[in-house]
Amino acid sequence: RNPFDNFKISADLYGTPIYITIEELHHLHSADLSKWPRLQRQKDIFVFQCNVGCRIGDLRRFTGSNLVNGSLEYIPSKTVAKNPRTVTIPLNDMAREILSKYPSLPDDRLLPCTSTQKYNMAIKEIFEIVGLDRKVTVLDPVTQKEKRVCLYEIASSHMARRTFAGNIYKNV
Repeated sequence: RNPFDNFKISADLYGTPIYITIEELHHLHSADLSKWPRLQRQKDIFVFQCNVGCRIGDLRRFTGSNLVNGSLEYIPSKTVAKNPRTVTIPLNDMAREILSKYPSLPDDRLLPCTSTQKYNMAIKEIFEIVGLDRKVTVLDPVTQKEKRVCLYEIASSHMARRTFAGNIYKNV
């Protein structure tokens, strides 16, 4: 007898994807955080990630060899075992401008990435500083009730992926 025969796992529940608009992305990109160099670097990384849509794990491992003919090329690490397809993302002016700020990093890395936890904490701080405080409705995972929060309270590296996908979907 299998003790897990009667154990049921419910389907994942997804709410409405929350992401920043193109206008908010441009506001973020143009924000001057030079008083906080650490946050300036993390802002650049987030904006770059919004422009290419990759997972943070992939972003952290990119090197100069991932740049091919003005595009970013890589095989996503999460799906490499089941579906090893090369993804090619053309780099827009904003992404190229960010990369030009970091021409020579150790190990030929593209960007000065930090730990994911520090990155996510910095994103929240950056959003608050630059005034990305639009109110959004989210589902409280504990109470299962809706609540209104400021955008900076829920900002994270995954929001960059949603921003990339959401804005493309909205335009196409």
